[in-house]
Amino acid sequence: MKTNEGTLDRALRIAAGLLLLALMFTGTIGVWGWIGIVPLLTGAVGWCPLYTVLGLNTCPMQKS
Repeated sequence: MKTNEGTLDRALRIAAGLLLLALMFTGTIGVWGWIGIVPLLTGAVGWCPLYTVLGLNTCPMQKS
């Protein structure tokens, strides 16, 4: 797996994931908050399977 997420993309994903999980644990949005695990994990790993399928890459490293 090559990294296909840039620093800003990763930070926004982690923040969104944590926000969704926090809202779920406080009872604000219900069980749909569990979807926050997806952006949290993809941001932590730096690889998004959907980006791979769509051919997207926000990582500023050399593309080969």
